[in-house]
Amino acid sequence: MLGSFRRRAATEANDAAAAVAADEAFLLDAAIHDVDWRAFPPGTEFSRFEAPSGQLARVALGPSDAPRVVLVPGATGSKEDFVLMFPLFAAAGFRVESFDLAGQYESAHAGPWNLDPPRTRYDERLFLDDLLAVLDDGTGRAHVLGYSFAGTLAELALLERPDRFASLTLLSAPPEPGQAFRGVKRIGPISAFTSPRQGAALMLWGIRNNLNRVPASRLSFVRERFALTRRDSVDDIIALMMDTPDLRARIALATVPKLVAVGEHDLWPRELHERSARELNATLAVYATGHSPCETAPHQLARDMLSLFEASGSTP
Repeated sequence: MLGSFRRRAATEANDAAAAVAADEAFLLDAAIHDVDWRAFPPGTEFSRFEAPSGQLARVALGPSDAPRVVLVPGATGSKEDFVLMFPLFAAAGFRVESFDLAGQYESAHAGPWNLDPPRTRYDERLFLDDLLAVLDDGTGRAHVLGYSFAGTLAELALLERPDRFASLTLLSAPPEPGQAFRGVKRIGPISAFTSPRQGAALMLWGIRNNLNRVPASRLSFVRERFALTRRDSVDDIIALMMDTPDLRARIALATVPKLVAVGEHDLWPRELHERSARELNATLAVYATGHSPCETAPHQLARDMLSLFEASGSTP
């Protein structure tokens, strides 16, 4: 009887501690206002990584021998999308890294013409080989987050090289295979009638005109980033998203811990993400935000990822 009481008391104490931590993360996120998205924490290392497609702009923070966290941005994104998460993972003892995809922002000079032999498109294999090269440029398994389009890349990398993964986080990733935009709120029904270039133009127009109502400093940075990002790379990524491979059954069998993390007001409805998490045998985390929890709910996202890392056993 006494042992049962103690176990129940310990469980209640753990639940209470988790609730306090959850509230703290929420309050820290609620306190975020204007941010200088170019300002990484002191000690951040800036480098150019020689990938198959060319030089990729890369950043890293934390001891070189610590467990790695690799954060992969999506279409029109960049490493700066994770600037608020860098100090959180570094403070927890990890080495956190990110890089710009080929053709995007400061990796604009990386592209299919640099491949051997040269190719004409930013195809799936180009992005996948670049990601695998980044993962191979370090020891041990990495905790990998794929944001939006990069969620599919991370899944492909896990299936091809499971030895490089300690965990997988899919952040606002397409929840359905095939034409990924068919389930997007409002524009889903018309997406079947648009070309990749038209779809990219619609997305770029919405971002440039601040339909998501981001703060002034964020909008300024995004517009600055567009000046460097290659339009053909965006078109090709949208084309790839219009033919998203069906990896659900194989990812469900992967033994690494998996997290599907999304905003309540994401591009895709919550119910699609809930179904996706079930199909992938993944934990689901939902935040009171939109498509970019890494920007608007970084403390909550980092908290849930650190919990995932604990389950993997790959921690400092």
